[in-house]
Formats: sequence, C-alpha cells, structure tokens
Amino acid sequence: MGVSTANPADGIRVVTADYPPVNALPVQGWHDLADAVRAAGRDPRVRCVVLAASGRGFNAGVDLKEIQRDPGHGALLGANRGCFEAFAAVYECEVPVVAAVQGFCLGGGVGLVGNADVIVAADDAVFGLPELDRGALGAATHLARLVPQHLMRALYYTSRTVTAAELHRHGSVWRVVPRAGLDGAALELASEIAGKDGGLLRLAKTALNGVDPADVRRDYRYEQGFTFEAALSGTAGRVRRSFGKGEPA
Repeated sequence: MGVSTANPADGIRVVTADYPPVNALPVQGWHDLADAVRAAGRDPRVRCVVLAASGRGFNAGVDLKEIQRDPGHGALLGANRGCFEAFAAVYECEVPVVAAVQGFCLGGGVGLVGNADVIVAADDAVFGLPELDRGALGAATHLARLVPQHLMRALYYTSRTVTAAELHRHGSVWRVVPRAGLDGAALELASEIAGKDGGLLRLAKTALNGVDPADVRRDYRYEQGFTFEAALSGTAGRVRRSFGKGEPA
C-alpha cells in the first residue's frame, strides 16, 4: 500500500499508486506521489515516466473520509495542497509522463491524467468529475484538456463519465487496449519515447509546456478557491449529507 517505483527497462520509471479499496488518496498519498514523480524527472537516467495504479481503478480522487473526520479545515487544505502538488509534478516532470489508466479515473484522477503527456487506457476505463455530487469543485482545468469545452461543461454539471473509447475519438487517449494488455501497451509506448535522446526529450518537454495555451497551475489554483468557499459556507457538507440532491442556493 502506498506509492512505489520500479525500473522495468532502460530509461523508464514506473510510479504506482496503491491505496485500497478504490485508490482514493489521503493527503500524504498525494504528496508521496508528487515526490516520486519529481524524483523520477530529476534522475538523469530516466527518459520516460509511466504513471500507474494497482487495483480496480486508477484513481477515485481524494479520501473524503479523511476530510470528514477532521472537525476543522486542515484535511481539506491538505488535500487541496496535495492535489495541487501532484498535478503540478506530473505536468512539470522533466521527461514525458505516460498515464496507464484502468477502471475508474475520477476527480483527482482526471487531474493527474489531464496533466500527463500521453494516456493509454484499458477498454474498461471511465473518466469523470463527480465533484458536484461530493460537495466539491475542481479539475475542470484538466478535464478541458481531454474533451471539448461544451462537453466538459456537460460532464461537469451532470457528474457523468466518459469512456476511454470516447476520449480516443476526441484524440486525448493515445490507445485503448484490453485490460490485460494495459501494462504492456504503456511500456511499449514508454520504450519508444525512452529510445530518444534524453537531453533532447527534456528540452522538448520544456518547450511544449512553454507553448501550452493554458496555465494549468494558475487555472487549477483558481478553482481550488471555490472548493474551499463551498466548505466554509457549509454548502459542501450539505451536499454530501444529501448525497448530491439539489436544493435552492
């Protein structure tokens, strides 16, 4: 349980999250994930990182039980900071990051894969932001990197999910494979990337981030302010207690 790393082939570092039963990460888990990805990017021997997860799904977001157990706002602030650091670590990793996604990829999971360079997905993968059903906000910044703007809004407002096959049609998922072939497909792509010159890859990653039309750090930080406002106003707790049922503002 936790975050582990492996080096299955020359130039490749696999960072795996394992937080049973659904990979909802606690505050420390987000920071551990960020540290592992940043360490991989700093290692001159690494030319590609594969971001993976064990279990039924890739990521179910933050550990809401940890936040609910806290009588104050420390856990919420910790989760906000942890997610911010983990998402930024993926985006700013000095080498390309390939996300290998299976099962559910929700909430914070979308934040991770939306900041990855390439996504390889199992055919059972689904992506979505159920934030409005959980009394939260956030990661629309990253969902907007996966689908067109109006579809992003529809998915956000309804808390619906989108399949890997649908994302493949939008061009945001590189390849969809059977669940049993996910690891192999991710490593195959990572090996092709890692076959390039390491110094040039690092320059390419910096150059591509530099011409990105969105400032993902700023935009996501802006969203997080409304997550905290929802908590302070009592809206978040009311929504969670009503299991996402609507009430007048």
